[in-house]
Amino acid sequence: MTDRAPRFELKTPDGEDRARRVCAECGFIDYVNPKIVAGAVVTDDRGRILICRRAIEPGKGLWTLPAGYMETGESVEQAAMREAREEAMAEIALEGLIAVYSVPRISQVQIFFRARLLSSIAPGPESLEVSLRRWDDLPMDALAFPSVRWALDDWRAAKGQATPVPVMRTQMADGSAA
Repeated sequence: MTDRAPRFELKTPDGEDRARRVCAECGFIDYVNPKIVAGAVVTDDRGRILICRRAIEPGKGLWTLPAGYMETGESVEQAAMREAREEAMAEIALEGLIAVYSVPRISQVQIFFRARLLSSIAPGPESLEVSLRRWDDLPMDALAFPSVRWALDDWRAAKGQATPVPVMRTQMADGSAA
């Protein structure tokens, strides 16, 4: 690195198979990697599912599970628990992995856990409202993201299994899941 401001150019570094942002001054390679999203399907002792109505874009006014981007220095488990606190003022206990979803078109990897609610709930700054709902009362036609539906479906499919096997899905460019 030098004291000069970086001047990035798009080129394929030696030994690489794709173009990257490379500083023309010092050769630093600015790797741009996918974002990791962590979230949970949280249930209370009556089997109701915690959902949050988004107060922010994208999907403002639509429903989601507590989930969001990981922060530097935290584990994926810590991120899922932090997001539940931020969005629903909820303390949760993680009980296992539901699934890992790859969404290449927006460069995301989404990791969802099963979790048990340990506290009361209230809307956080990113939620208009929060609610505990039975499966039949979930607003399936007003979910903010496809992965929310995937996580709910995969959670339900594994419900009652002694050792649920995590699911892996990839959202294709046309929006379908593979």
